[in-house]
Amino acid sequence: MKNTYFDLIEQSFYFPQEGFDLRDGFLTFQGVSLKYLIEKYGTPFRFIYLPKIGEQIRKSRNLFNKAIKYYNYKGNYEYCYCTKCNHFYHVINEALKHNVNLETSSSFDIDLILKLYQAKKVDKHLTVVHNGYKTDEYLRKIVMLRDLGFHNTITILDSTEELDRLERVMGRKKLKVGIRMAINEESQSAYYTSRLGIRPNEILHFYKRLKTKKNLELKMLHFFVDSGIKDSLYYWGEFQKALKVYIDLKKQCDTLDSLDLGGGLPIRNHLGFEYDYDYIIGEIIKNIKEACARDKVDDPNIFTEFGKYTVGESGAIIFQVLEQKQQNDTECWYIINNSLMNTIPDAWSIHEKFILLPINKWKNEYKRVNIGGISCDHSDYYNSEDLNQEVMLPSYSEKEKEPLYIGFFHTGAYQDSISGYGGIKHCLIPSPKYIVIDRDDTGNIVDYLYREEQSAEDMFNILGYNEADKRK
Repeated sequence: MKNTYFDLIEQSFYFPQEGFDLRDGFLTFQGVSLKYLIEKYGTPFRFIYLPKIGEQIRKSRNLFNKAIKYYNYKGNYEYCYCTKCNHFYHVINEALKHNVNLETSSSFDIDLILKLYQAKKVDKHLTVVHNGYKTDEYLRKIVMLRDLGFHNTITILDSTEELDRLERVMGRKKLKVGIRMAINEESQSAYYTSRLGIRPNEILHFYKRLKTKKNLELKMLHFFVDSGIKDSLYYWGEFQKALKVYIDLKKQCDTLDSLDLGGGLPIRNHLGFEYDYDYIIGEIIKNIKEACARDKVDDPNIFTEFGKYTVGESGAIIFQVLEQKQQNDTECWYIINNSLMNTIPDAWSIHEKFILLPINKWKNEYKRVNIGGISCDHSDYYNSEDLNQEVMLPSYSEKEKEPLYIGFFHTGAYQDSISGYGGIKHCLIPSPKYIVIDRDDTGNIVDYLYREEQSAEDMFNILGYNEADKRK
């Protein structure tokens, strides 16, 4: 077996593959030259490739509509984007170009909806699914949206107590609501039943109370599997449980017409990723169709809330290796020019894996390495890939003129929100530059600097040091 990094990848996976290729010895992503971006902007930087967002939305819609047609399914498919996954304006604006609905998780998301409305990016026909725990403020803003004329909002009741709080603020106008069904968690979870939602055996009893409220219209049953839509006994068990609850509820409620398949489709987190989207989506449609036919109820409209699936594969972050340290006979560290804890916090907190690839030096020999950030924290490292439980990267000599660059790919979901982009970071290591990449009408790359690297003054403003100077 040959020992270059290129040979390692070529012998282990299909390469080139979707999104990744080499051009003049440098990695490209979605046809974008990463060498060009490094030379233009310097590292570290994160970027988002907007066209991938529309590609994911179209892919999901096509697969669901294909299955709907094949099984002669009578309900509609509705695609929702979860704003919590990536709140940036350019991301949500791109998703809205593809006529998505939106899902909110907190009262502050309502302010975001209003911003989009003021900018004429959405109108009052927008379907908005309101999830999450409903504080009094959240409920007041939901009612405010309704009173402004947003007539397609669906407030998902997460507990029986939320109905009491909603009644106190909602007034006399009709409001559409849904019920969230609590699910049992996977066996390795620290708890058995999700804190979110109402237990299945309580839902029909809760509906008897709900149907006495003349200004509330039940439209949706919602369930959410945190680990996503997988071809597993666990997922199909929770799916069948929710389907049975929907059918039992539908027999008592004429206005109920929608089933929300909470939980996302997976994204690629390694080069050997395999997932039969066509099969899984076909099985979802087939199972709902057959169950509804047996019990002689109408096929429900199907809602999905895809956040990570929508934006995850559009993002990446690029680092330079500053130094290599051989700490013992077997462990070599590559030290990068930022903090992994700060930039891809899911890798540190929940051991999420991302696609890690070198940008250059593919013709060098490879070796096993650990990747370390420049913070002082022991946990600021990345040392295992999902497929082979170790990181292999090109070896290099300190005498080589060109440094080694590496990239973590498919980081577009959650990482900015969880790390608090632009806020205070561990060891005051700044948020890196942020690049937005699009294509014009002729297909040419258009890139621009969305934010410069965070400065010390930015952080001092947040920490109050500059205010303290003014008070002297």
